[in-house]
Amino acid sequence: MLLVSCCGLAAQSTFKNPLLPSGADPWVVSRDGFYYYMNSMGTNLTIWKTRDLTELAQAEKKAVWTPPATGPYSKEIWAPELHFLDGKWYIYFAADSGSNEGHRVWVLENASADPLQGEWTMKGKLDDGSDKWAIDPSVFESGGKAYVIWSGWEGDVNGVQRIYIARLKNPWTIEGKRVQLSYPEYPWEKVGDLDPQNHIIPMPHVDVNEGPEILEHGDKVFLIFSASGCWTNYYELGMLTASKSSDLLNPSSWKKSDRPVFWQSPEAEAFGTGHNTFFKSPDGKQDWILYHANPGVNEGCDGKRSPRAQPFTWNADGTPNFGRPVPLDQPIPKPSGTP
Repeated sequence: MLLVSCCGLAAQSTFKNPLLPSGADPWVVSRDGFYYYMNSMGTNLTIWKTRDLTELAQAEKKAVWTPPATGPYSKEIWAPELHFLDGKWYIYFAADSGSNEGHRVWVLENASADPLQGEWTMKGKLDDGSDKWAIDPSVFESGGKAYVIWSGWEGDVNGVQRIYIARLKNPWTIEGKRVQLSYPEYPWEKVGDLDPQNHIIPMPHVDVNEGPEILEHGDKVFLIFSASGCWTNYYELGMLTASKSSDLLNPSSWKKSDRPVFWQSPEAEAFGTGHNTFFKSPDGKQDWILYHANPGVNEGCDGKRSPRAQPFTWNADGTPNFGRPVPLDQPIPKPSGTP
């Protein structure tokens, strides 16, 4: 379908997924009329900037930070997130020195109004004092308080990934100790057998809760997370729910849904649907989910994962209804208010 723009030029009013041919762990944030997008690059931190997120492939982009050749944050740079806090830009990401056991969360700061400009400086490791394995950081504010959530190990050995939360003293400093909010309990959270040819994690089986993201609506706070191994077809989304007025550092404030809220669809060529983010349409009237998925079965955690976007609605009880993955060949109306 075509629409005529103000300048007399034809413009598409629909789009099709994926937004990029490849891009795992997508993240998007909006500010001053622009969307800023990131995904895992592995070797650097790259930001895309656009007014139309569905035209991401044509967006301005820039590698804003390249790691040092060696050191604790030089390798395996995963799941970056860009946030504007206290008048500055911050990037949160996980990295190690070349061995997965060394993964920790790191924070960069930039005082420029445009995150593609200015200088990114390392603020250091975001640690609660336990110095345990940590990936997939996200930060949020609720009730006037700032928090960080992430996926981590209880001890120093892999096998189970859990979701933790902690208070933030400032954008690069944790205040207090981490609190566990979720661990794999249900069968759909425990699909994690490793193919003998897959050497991502040297374990026969790993149970996974990771990629936590916050979604607020009405008087509720939802923590949407990715469950089961990304190397399986059953990587999918679970949900914790809390009241905004509750103590978010108290695990009893959160209730886990006993079923996944978003999962694979062979008909849609969507396998391993997970590690999502959320955004509003330009006019603020629509809610959208952005997630990654593989187009085929058994494609693991490699470069075939691509970012896909679709709108979602709300159930009568105030919980999100993400629906089912939209097929790759199906046109989707662009977010309302897209210029």
